[in-house]
Amino acid sequence: MADGTPPPGPDPVGPAPAVRPFLVTAGRVADAAPGRSLPLETQVVATATGLDALGRLSFERYDIVAACRLPQSIAELAARLRLHLNVVRVLAEDLREAGQLAVYLPDTEATHDASVLRRVIDGLRAVPDSRGVPSDTD
Repeated sequence: MADGTPPPGPDPVGPAPAVRPFLVTAGRVADAAPGRSLPLETQVVATATGLDALGRLSFERYDIVAACRLPQSIAELAARLRLHLNVVRVLAEDLREAGQLAVYLPDTEATHDASVLRRVIDGLRAVPDSRGVPSDTD
């Protein structure tokens, strides 16, 4: 999670999948047109419908809904589940259409604001490294 705390419940992540990404999505790919595919920072969270359907979901869809008990970004989800980013985008869109995930798109004005990027960079530099020393290297 963004704040460093793991989501509740057992970690659904096991070894990295050996299945080719195009098999997981039945050959579908995330739309490459600008504004069409879910941005990396899009927040997703499981709905009550999705949590109720967990027992009926298969493989990656199960993992996505189970991991989304708390909101997280598409990028965090792909990294946590060790799935290709575009696979997560396609499956998240499928799960949204089925009412099993709620998707919150970022404010495009805020994502293009340089002051937001500066605050993110400053925040990352303030995170201590493994020795407890802030990573400020300017």
